[in-house]
Amino acid sequence: MAPRVLVSDELSETAVQIFRDRGVEVDFQPKLGKDKDKLAEIIGNYDGLAIRSATKATEKLIAAATNLKVIGRAGIGVDNVDIPAASKRGIIVMNTPFGNSITTAEHAIALMFAVARQLPAADASTQAGKWEKSKFMGVEITGKTLGVIGAGNIGGIVCKKAIGLGMHVIAYDPFLSVERAKEMGVEKVELEELLPRADFITLHVPMTDKTRGILGAENLAKTKKGVRIVNCARGGLVDEAALAEAIKSGHVAGAGFDVFEVEPATESPLFGLENVVCTPHLGASTTEAQENVALQVAEQMSDYLVKGAVSNAINMPSITAEEAPILKPFIKLADVLGAFVGQVSDDPIKEIEILFDGATATMNTRALTSALLAGLIRNQVADVNMVSAPIMIKEKGIVLSEVKRDKTGVYDGYIKLTVKTEKQTRSVAGTVFSDGKPRFIQIKGINMDADVGANMVYISNTDVPGMIGFMGTTLGDAGVNIANFQLGREVGGGDAIALLYVDGPVAKSVLDKLTANPAIKQARPLVFNVE
Repeated sequence: MAPRVLVSDELSETAVQIFRDRGVEVDFQPKLGKDKDKLAEIIGNYDGLAIRSATKATEKLIAAATNLKVIGRAGIGVDNVDIPAASKRGIIVMNTPFGNSITTAEHAIALMFAVARQLPAADASTQAGKWEKSKFMGVEITGKTLGVIGAGNIGGIVCKKAIGLGMHVIAYDPFLSVERAKEMGVEKVELEELLPRADFITLHVPMTDKTRGILGAENLAKTKKGVRIVNCARGGLVDEAALAEAIKSGHVAGAGFDVFEVEPATESPLFGLENVVCTPHLGASTTEAQENVALQVAEQMSDYLVKGAVSNAINMPSITAEEAPILKPFIKLADVLGAFVGQVSDDPIKEIEILFDGATATMNTRALTSALLAGLIRNQVADVNMVSAPIMIKEKGIVLSEVKRDKTGVYDGYIKLTVKTEKQTRSVAGTVFSDGKPRFIQIKGINMDADVGANMVYISNTDVPGMIGFMGTTLGDAGVNIANFQLGREVGGGDAIALLYVDGPVAKSVLDKLTANPAIKQARPLVFNVE
């Protein structure tokens, strides 16, 4: 059955057609996003939800989305999506961070010009029949210092355009390397240095606990007298009340704002002040940008629903369409390794270590880790998946570590999982052969070569004579057919393990008969999805 996507906000017909062309059934209801009750009533029928800003993907809506696998936001902001709720339900949340980058950067530059030359006020005055030429004295941009807070995608474009305008650009961004700054032609500085040096300041950072109010009263007081401030990023990065006071006092010469602490912004301390230019969140409002993000979200969602490719996800590692078929069998392997340990362990997990050896170390290990964690806790949480598993592990306070190393053994690449509890340490390793199927290559440090069966019995025992016969007889007496088996041991008389491939589930009473033998330490049923 083809995956179904609901488009509940305005998207172009071209974007809608992308879904159809890629084998996705699409239900285009662009006005539905404003009817939250109707949306909640039907959302359970869809695999995907494509939205802009009108639709609010709340916790309540997400709870009703029983089949939903992905939410695609045509645009960069995902404030209208409850990401923690989506993640716990295993729903991927995608946005389109690059579709409106140029548009937003251009709007920041436009506001900078408007504030520098007082264009809106001059326009209103002239159209009112006045000729107040001397009133609207502006400043040049050429030769001025632009302070860019956040030199990522959009901020980087602003830097490039500002340099082209003859400005000297200084940038504060903790993630910007000195080498990258040199390539961009900007000077990397700390915020404390940027504030007193910049003639203009423009913000291009996401809203986080660290960036909220980054230009509050204290930092505004550190800026150069006569500075002009532009914000096209997120409302709340600048304390509007503090900025209004700084403008009234004459310390700040002007401001251009496209985003506000509360939106829609029907009132703000900045409204009505001289040389403050305000626009209603128009950063992405160009024909080209709106079309770009619509096309991009349709492509991303289709690629995920049809091919398993993940791109620009907020809560999931990216998997490109090219690497998806290569990664798929190793994702299955990771899931199997996690599921094995999850089914043979009862004690609370304290630490998890994942070793990627050889070829697996060069793969998308974030995706492999997510799959492994999902398999590990599925025995406790049935509906866990690659999105929700890492969050659950973090919430439990479990220590997670990853190790990558070059090839060390006979296999081109393998994955080894080690889990520590209060009582013991368990480990299992596996690889994928040319047939694309996962195989166990080591359990409890004991080397072996074993397929993964749909129904298996794992037995850990002391290596003493007669054990194979005892296992076979016990299962045979209970009517359990053994299709195949794999054995492994350390040394004679030491630890040994057996993997028995059976035709169906094994009752607890049968397992109890096995563990009644003093040589058997553990007997556990294993169930795997081998499709």
